[in-house]
Amino acid sequence: MTVEIAFDTYHTYDAMTAHLHELAEAYPQLCTLTSIAKTFRGRDVWFMTITNPETGPALEKPGFYIDAQIHAEEHATSATALYACWYLLTNYGRDNEVTRLVDTQVFYIIPRINPDGAEYALTAPYHPWCGNGRCLPGEDRIDGLIPQDINGDGYIVQMRVPDPKGEWKKDAADPRILVQREPGEEGGEYFRLYPEGLIENYDGVHVQIDPQEDGNMNRNFPINWSPREYGAGDYPFSEPEAFGMGQVILNHPNIAGMCAYHTHGGIILRPSMMKMDADMSPRDLALYKDLGAVGERLTGYPTISTYEDFTPDKSKARHGSLKDWVYEEMGIICFSTELWDLERTAGVPKVGYYNLYPRDDETTRKVFNWVVENVGDHGFREWEPFDHPQLGPVEVGGMVYIWSYRNPPGHLLEEICHNNVMFNLRHAAAAPRVLIDEVSVEPLGADLHKVTAVVSNHGYLPTNLSDVAVENGVARPVVVSLECDGAELAMNPADVALGNLAGRNERKYAYSNWGQQWSPVTKKVEWLVKSQASGGSVTIVAASQKGGTSRQTVTL
Repeated sequence: MTVEIAFDTYHTYDAMTAHLHELAEAYPQLCTLTSIAKTFRGRDVWFMTITNPETGPALEKPGFYIDAQIHAEEHATSATALYACWYLLTNYGRDNEVTRLVDTQVFYIIPRINPDGAEYALTAPYHPWCGNGRCLPGEDRIDGLIPQDINGDGYIVQMRVPDPKGEWKKDAADPRILVQREPGEEGGEYFRLYPEGLIENYDGVHVQIDPQEDGNMNRNFPINWSPREYGAGDYPFSEPEAFGMGQVILNHPNIAGMCAYHTHGGIILRPSMMKMDADMSPRDLALYKDLGAVGERLTGYPTISTYEDFTPDKSKARHGSLKDWVYEEMGIICFSTELWDLERTAGVPKVGYYNLYPRDDETTRKVFNWVVENVGDHGFREWEPFDHPQLGPVEVGGMVYIWSYRNPPGHLLEEICHNNVMFNLRHAAAAPRVLIDEVSVEPLGADLHKVTAVVSNHGYLPTNLSDVAVENGVARPVVVSLECDGAELAMNPADVALGNLAGRNERKYAYSNWGQQWSPVTKKVEWLVKSQASGGSVTIVAASQKGGTSRQTVTL
């Protein structure tokens, strides 16, 4: 059975749900589909697990986690996570690497964390909003400007209000474009820009715009949580969707890698979110940079520090985020990928990573022209006169942020999905992989046997994943166990903790006394066993929380 899904369009909740169920029904031997939460408005948050159960239990394999659309307006992320589900399932048995990964690992995918918010952002008047539906835009406000589609065209864009104090002016080459008024410039026609909407309890002077209380679930996680953050919630995990995510992560301790999808910017964000690179573990930082370089090659997106390169005000670092929680507390290697870069696509050189608006007049014109030519009136609304009940004569129009800066047009979507999923698969393939290389039995006489097992990490990452995991005491050792059948253990404990096994990531160059000193990749374990009857056997089990479980049985 072939499952066809269009990846040049954005799917409603019902359409996405139907696609996920179709995949689950077509590939029951490889995937399961469950709900991890019910939203405030009664929708299921779907969770897909993909692995081959015939090659072992899921929790005995390294896990890779993907989530998408924690923010309502970030529709390209949900498309990418759905593509990951589709690509893994439809290419199993056809693509060697996909088949190997599905056989030896497990994928945990939440295609749409925030279905309430996503549905509103996709079907209601188009509006740059990231809330989760606890309340819809404006329902949490009593005073000030409340975003609304005041001219009834199905879009919530901007109002340009004539004001001699204004920061904006019409571009001389194209009056549809607004550019910044220069310092000291006087004597022209100037405007103030506000979100489209009406003003409650207007005092006739100040247009009050308050942050929404219902909003950013990526501030609802239990690390450095602060109620001062926009959308942080009442307390960590107060939102059912975020709580469901937390349960998935905590209930699957085999997760060895993660990717949380966002838009926009065309960048791969790595830790730290709270400190400079110089304050990170040098080995962890090198590991992130090396994996990130693979991502840059596959996606074209640079890998940057969230704190150093993506935090404009270093005194206001982000609190309560997913990436910070899973890396700083659990030591899991996690990236946040910001899909889609409008400016770079429009031919504007990349000189900044956190841009809330075009940088200069030339950039503004290039971006505007690209949107008009490639997105049309879905990306830019012509300015229309409107008699505003509080502000008087204004114009409503401008860039449709959600369909220009935030999400690509449909004809560019599938390539973005594919390239980023390829990085996910390569990151997953870097997981630690613990295997029993060799088991030998040496008869010693008098029914005694020396059993020797050689255990190695064949993966790129170490079994502890990171220095942070070791420092926090959450890195579980590799444990090698001996199980006897028709025999008994005569010497040495049945369970032997080997500690951590290094990955090949630390051996990037030939050995040097001045370079990083190598840690063991392979260790040996020995037991003395007494056979009780002919045909007795022993089974060696090497188990790593992040690197999987390997078994071998030998006859004495």
